[in-house]
Amino acid sequence: MDDLRSAEWYSGTDRNAYIHRAWMRRGLPDDSFEGRKPQIAIANTASDLTPCNMHLNEVAESVKQGIWEAGGVPYNLPVVSLGETQVKPTAMLWRNMAAMAMEEMFRANPIDGIVLLGGCDKTIPALLMAAASVNLPAIVVPGGPMLTGNFRGMPLGCGTDVWRLSEEVRGGQLSQADFTRSEGSMIRSKGHCNTMGTASTMAVVAEALGMTIPGFAGTPAPDSRLLSMSQETGRLIVDMVAQDRRPSDVMTREAFLNAIVAVAVVGGSTNAVVHLLAIAGRLEIDLTLDDFDEAGRGVPLMVNLQPSGTFLMDDLYRAGGVLAALSQVVDLLHPAPITVTGRPLVEYLTDVPVYDADVILPRALPLMADAGIAVLRGNLAPNGAIIKPAAATPELLRHRGPAVVFDSIEDMRSRIDDPDLIVTADSVLVLRGCGPRGYPGMPEVGNMPLPRKLLEQGVRDMIRISDARMSGTAYGTVVLHVAPEAAAGGPLGLVRTGDFIELDVEARSLHLDVTDEELSARSVSSQTAAAYAAPARGWAKLYVEHVMQADVGADLDFLVGTSGDRVTRESH
Repeated sequence: MDDLRSAEWYSGTDRNAYIHRAWMRRGLPDDSFEGRKPQIAIANTASDLTPCNMHLNEVAESVKQGIWEAGGVPYNLPVVSLGETQVKPTAMLWRNMAAMAMEEMFRANPIDGIVLLGGCDKTIPALLMAAASVNLPAIVVPGGPMLTGNFRGMPLGCGTDVWRLSEEVRGGQLSQADFTRSEGSMIRSKGHCNTMGTASTMAVVAEALGMTIPGFAGTPAPDSRLLSMSQETGRLIVDMVAQDRRPSDVMTREAFLNAIVAVAVVGGSTNAVVHLLAIAGRLEIDLTLDDFDEAGRGVPLMVNLQPSGTFLMDDLYRAGGVLAALSQVVDLLHPAPITVTGRPLVEYLTDVPVYDADVILPRALPLMADAGIAVLRGNLAPNGAIIKPAAATPELLRHRGPAVVFDSIEDMRSRIDDPDLIVTADSVLVLRGCGPRGYPGMPEVGNMPLPRKLLEQGVRDMIRISDARMSGTAYGTVVLHVAPEAAAGGPLGLVRTGDFIELDVEARSLHLDVTDEELSARSVSSQTAAAYAAPARGWAKLYVEHVMQADVGADLDFLVGTSGDRVTRESH
């Protein structure tokens, strides 16, 4: 390993090499800097303010043991951590910032490989975006889901049951006292959400892309096997450096198509779309919304998990895990893409038993025959919008109804329960000002609460359309990521209450029943425009000035592409 990247810092007898070595010794073995031992960073998103990642310091210790065993030198590298449930206005505002900061730290430091520790929703996407841009050997350790909590004898789906129970309170079916009491049962253990929300989905995506040890994704956070596989990951990254196996070798275009199939198979989050597009952009891979529609079309939903189904993540692990689910659709996967082990993913999908056919369904009896995320186009979404049929009410997938328009999330919250709001079950709720620029940061508010008076009538789903995102734990007939967003001049900003909107998911159509002439004559109201006021300073200002639209991944325009790992100037 004489050609290790870290040798650029540590080899030689000049003053600069002396400084690099001397300041790093601090008890490390003398041969740590002789150019033969790979220097491995453990990019650690542990934070007490990211509850789902609080246990990653313990995981990092297991990774360290594996690195030492394989002849490497490990370093804990704390990186930006984003707690989905904690930060305001939305963690998505900082995904690109986290990725940019991680990228710069990976490049700036004397490291030869990286272990990426993530769990909560934005942490794995940001880590993969950064690793793709630097393109040093890298591997993901997914932090794993929590164990299932129970309330009144029934299992609780983290996130999904928050939406369900809160609507029951608003509709009068559950007392506020019982709702509050359920709070103590929702989070049973360390780990991220136990539904097939965004955190679980991105772990599955990382595995389908080939960026984890096969069989790792979905291992529950408290399970001792998480630590043993983390130690194995530490050993593997040293071998990956020796083999010069980089993210660009693993995450090929065909690997992204496999990940799209995997998202459909497990009923994954719509957030996977915007994250996969951003990661692909860092690798300069031509991935588009049309690829999601084409690769996902006809893919069956094989995993019976909330929010699309019944069970939870520890049930999936018990039933055989992600590999068992993917083994049911191996014929739909591209066979060439390799994993971090150097072997193709499909080689790990033979003779994988399913231990519970109620959780991982037989191929002949899927939960849904066509579960891929559908891409909609029309005069309301010229650049596309998406919907998750697996989370929708089948009867609403083709619908025509009058719009009820909200200019912002604050406007919606102030009026949604107004008894004088003119709305029926056939209405289409439209929310704008919640895209990448408009909020800013594209919050998870697309699954708007239903009007209280309709909940009291027994209505449990309506068509909702927005330029926002939706939590992966949420459900409903919700059209998301409308592009261009209203704040970027998209037609969504011109919709008026009472306009009729037609949704036809099978035809992939989203149409505003207003003539082109009428639309061109309309202008954005002052109230609507006021909701898009640009930030005055800081990261939010930079973000709004450079963020791209959801249909291309909502990355910053100057971060697309790869910059490599070279640093050409010395610091001393």
